[in-house]
Amino acid sequence: MIKFRFHISILLICISFFSGFGQTKRELEIQRKKLNKEISQVNSLLIATKKNEKSALEDLSDLNRKIAVRLQLIKTINLEANILSKGIKKNEQKLSQLNKELTALKKDYAAMIYKSYKSKSQQSKMLFVLSSQSFYQAYKRLEYMKQYTSFRKKQGEAIVTQAVYVQKLKDSLLFKKKAKDTLIIGEQEQKQKIEVDKNKQEQLISEIKKKESKYKRELQKKIREEKRIAQRIDKLIKAEIERANRLARAKLKVKPKTTKKSEFILSPEAKALANKFELNKGKLPWPVKEGLITRKFGIQKHPTIGGITLNSTGLHINTSAGMYAESIFNGEVLTIQRTAEGRKNVLVRHGSYISTYKNLESTLVNVGDKVKTGEKLGKIFTDKVTGKTKLIFVLFKNTVRLNPAYWIIKR
Repeated sequence: MIKFRFHISILLICISFFSGFGQTKRELEIQRKKLNKEISQVNSLLIATKKNEKSALEDLSDLNRKIAVRLQLIKTINLEANILSKGIKKNEQKLSQLNKELTALKKDYAAMIYKSYKSKSQQSKMLFVLSSQSFYQAYKRLEYMKQYTSFRKKQGEAIVTQAVYVQKLKDSLLFKKKAKDTLIIGEQEQKQKIEVDKNKQEQLISEIKKKESKYKRELQKKIREEKRIAQRIDKLIKAEIERANRLARAKLKVKPKTTKKSEFILSPEAKALANKFELNKGKLPWPVKEGLITRKFGIQKHPTIGGITLNSTGLHINTSAGMYAESIFNGEVLTIQRTAEGRKNVLVRHGSYISTYKNLESTLVNVGDKVKTGEKLGKIFTDKVTGKTKLIFVLFKNTVRLNPAYWIIKR
């Protein structure tokens, strides 16, 4: 007779394996959902624009991004499918092993039942006890029969438990196979969509190449204008620091040599606010409810035209028409700048930090207003030519520009 066994250790190993597997798979599922969301945002915030000659460069840039995200999505799907394949293989191996054990348990149990039947009846069991040569032997025989009955019960319970576990493993295997099939279908769909996007991409590249010199001139003009606006804001901030420091010196009686010209003199309240701002680095809310970063901070090559370098002073965030810029932290409206095109830039001071919200169509605040985190500052401008709504978000510590991506929460 096969010795009674129910492999708790194997169960624990199996559970441990699946928990580790699940954790990795969950990370990939989160990444896949994030990439799907980005594709959706590219479609709604970037691709769905008016098609005309002036927006061709932006259209190509958006399409390039969409293709890149789809490729990343396919890579993520492949990784997820590979993990499922490994899980399916492990499940199949484990299922085979468990079925063998279940067969052995059933065979063992059947042999016991047959042997019990052969011993005839309860009467023969009693005779077995009564035929003992001593009281001690009778006691030992009675204990043996109790243990044998208990053993049979446990063996039956083991078969039921093992059978339930086998069924769960079968269900898990079926679920994983279906999940893998769904992923493969999703991958094929993405590949088909990439082919469509690549055809559009080739058409746009062909159109742009015909008038490349014209597009270059327009881009260089835009870059010069962005540089002028950035310089004006830099001068504006320096002037505001000087003005604020004059008032601070008069109020706090601080001597001119005790602080640099390019830094705010901080009152205890302003210093506390700046400290709170610093403590929230990486946790600050976005300056708009929903959006997609289309240009990062710093020096970078133009995504579509060679030989053109961009120096981005902040983050370019595309959003939906009608959206409002929102303050990322408690503060005070330092100044409002009007551009030559009639658009507005709002600067909010948070102690020694300044958050800047550029490309607004209208404002809801005035200079000197106290604002709270999430408060609406103004409506973001929607370009009638491209149909796009873009906020340019810039962050300073005194006069030094910071990378806003390090300060706002990651999405």
